Amino acid sequence: MRTAWVVLKRELSSFFVSPLAYVVLTSWLVWNGVVFWVLAEFYSRNAVSSGASNPLSGFFGGSALFFIPLLVFVPVLTMRLVAGEKQSGTLETLMTAPVSEASVILGKYGAGLVMWCTLWLPTLVYAWIMSQHGSVDWGAIEASYFGIFFLGAYFMAIGLLMSVLAPTQIIAAVLSFVTIGVLFTIGIGEFVLDGVAREVCAYLSMWGHMQSFSKGVVDTRYLVFDLSVAVLAVGLSIGALKARRAG
Repeated sequence: MRTAWVVLKRELSSFFVSPLAYVVLTSWLVWNGVVFWVLAEFYSRNAVSSGASNPLSGFFGGSALFFIPLLVFVPVLTMRLVAGEKQSGTLETLMTAPVSEASVILGKYGAGLVMWCTLWLPTLVYAWIMSQHGSVDWGAIEASYFGIFFLGAYFMAIGLLMSVLAPTQIIAAVLSFVTIGVLFTIGIGEFVLDGVAREVCAYLSMWGHMQSFSKGVVDTRYLVFDLSVAVLAVGLSIGALKARRAG
């Protein structure tokens, strides 16, 4: 675990000293600021018809505006984790060091989760703003961030796997975008299908996942799914890196 910690610190250091980190963070904050403003305006004008007194439930997964940026920002954050090492030629050097494939992958995955949490930390200010102008269900806010963390564990693991499999950062970003986009689209099937197919799509639905958590309901089915996908993707990443070293 010590070597995984070293890899994690190395990854974070290289990320936060690069312009990419500040471009991503600034773009993310601008997008979320606009989304929060739009939702605040909508709920203030339609409080009766919407049945909600504040826009936080909409902000935390209650609208498509929550998911649109994730299809862009997750691939951007994860594309460099391993594919960037391949392009720069540092992966071979890393693989000759006395460090296991599991340590490399776990370190990079941990760094990805830290980046994910860094994105969401500033959004706490929106809950504080709402608390200054009305009542806020802090239990629902906590559940929302809980759901966001596990959704991030799922997304970052997929992005990491694509970065391991892809030869370049651009291809890794495209693969991540397509994979997450397909999974999101499958989830929408719960609104158009019937029977068993609808139940399967509802279980896979990212939208249903966040709608549940944004209401303060911690649904363990979604947690099991997120963790299962994350563990599977991380395990496959370790296997793929072992195959590359052996080859």
